[in-house]
Amino acid sequence: MTAKESGEKLVAQNKKARHLYEFLEKYEAGMVLVGSEVKSLRAGRISFKDGYVRITGDEAFLTGVHIAPYENAGDGGHEPERPRKLLLHAAEIRALRAKVEQKGLTVVPVRVYFKNGRAKVEIALARGKKVFDRRDDLKNRDLARDAARELAGQ
Repeated sequence: MTAKESGEKLVAQNKKARHLYEFLEKYEAGMVLVGSEVKSLRAGRISFKDGYVRITGDEAFLTGVHIAPYENAGDGGHEPERPRKLLLHAAEIRALRAKVEQKGLTVVPVRVYFKNGRAKVEIALARGKKVFDRRDDLKNRDLARDAARELAGQ
């Protein structure tokens, strides 16, 4: 099923996270936003920078993600880097908390999109890659690209 058929409109992807982390599990979560944040997201004005998910009690918050202020917001807009509450099932939050308490795991935002008009964020339980793992990924990507060129040239 394509994004068009499922009613999804991609806003942004966190390419840096794919480079720095190995994703173990992915979850879809809603976000609690104010109106000017939604308008800014629709314009694609988001930066993941050092974004991560912090679990406090029975709630999960998206922290460190910058949603630029909307220029035409009449009431002063919103704070660009405020923590935003994520809408997840209680069982999902408990499972994430248990796994994050393990050594070396974190929860990072992977992409933000609109699904049937509602803002969603895909988050992933991730393990940090070592430097040599990142080098191997780059080497494998280069080899695959060279092989594709060879096949196209024949």
